[in-house]
Amino acid sequence: MKISEKRCTDFVAQLHSNEPVPGGGGAAALVGAIGTALGGMVASLTTGKKKYAEFEEDIQRILGETERLEKKLLDQIDQDAINFAPLAKAYGLPTGTEEEKAHKAKTLEECTKVACQAPIEIVRLCYDAILIHEELVDKGSALAISDVACGVQCLKAALYCGWVNVLINISTLKDQEFVKKVEDELKPMIAKGAALCDEIFEKVENQLSA
Repeated sequence: MKISEKRCTDFVAQLHSNEPVPGGGGAAALVGAIGTALGGMVASLTTGKKKYAEFEEDIQRILGETERLEKKLLDQIDQDAINFAPLAKAYGLPTGTEEEKAHKAKTLEECTKVACQAPIEIVRLCYDAILIHEELVDKGSALAISDVACGVQCLKAALYCGWVNVLINISTLKDQEFVKKVEDELKPMIAKGAALCDEIFEKVENQLSA
């Protein structure tokens, strides 16, 4: 059974255990999927409503996008576990000779780059989902506006969790060109995405407090 197909209670129990997966990456993907699903919920509650007819085309697009992003984030739960397995195995390689040490170092470098891929994708997907919530805060049903705020808080947490799971991997890499490429892509997403989440949450809070 895929990790993503486990019952909530079983997923949390496995997360709590000493099993290597799911870990922070899997948790980030799940929380990101939940945040995205909340956006989908808002869109679902908005579609077909006369009051929001002017946004219907956008809402239909958002429904498709949230469904796609949600599925991709859930896929990353298992992808993160699959990608981590070779790295976990590489740590156990022997280092008795210089040749073995060199082989282990090379293997660790390669496997670490693979282990980075799911957290990198989680950051990208969460950022895209945040942009959708930026639309929903103005176009979604006012009756579900609190769910937009809940969605961005989940996505902000997932964004940061994905990022630290990238960091813990790239901090060990010798390939600084790879590290720079990853940082140059993701750091702006983290900064802009987190700022947008704060702005959206504040906007909802102000509306609900008025």
